Amino acid sequence: MPQITVDHSKTISFDRAAFARDLHTATVEIAAAKPEACKTQFRPGDFTAFGYEDPEEQRHAVVHVTLGLLAGRSDETKAKLTETVLELLRGHIEDDGIVLHASAEIRDLDASYRKFER
Repeated sequence: MPQITVDHSKTISFDRAAFARDLHTATVEIAAAKPEACKTQFRPGDFTAFGYEDPEEQRHAVVHVTLGLLAGRSDETKAKLTETVLELLRGHIEDDGIVLHASAEIRDLDASYRKFER
């Protein structure tokens, strides 16, 4: 915990390492996570479709960040963290003239959540 997943269009210019570092820092400061518990998985998508536009034109890109946290954070804490995530995305994705659709959400990990390290 936290389990962070970043799904994004492959076509964006994204400083993923700096974003992850800043996101982990924000998650520790805002949601009281432990630094060593922050884990982020990036999943670039090969194909992004938007509305009825021709996807080959690549005029739109998508990035969605999901943060899975142990239950117990207030709605205010979650809102502050998602707003911070969006601000970090603005700073770490280059404006290449495409329309960027960015979103973030926090979900509570189910009580059945378990993990191991090796």
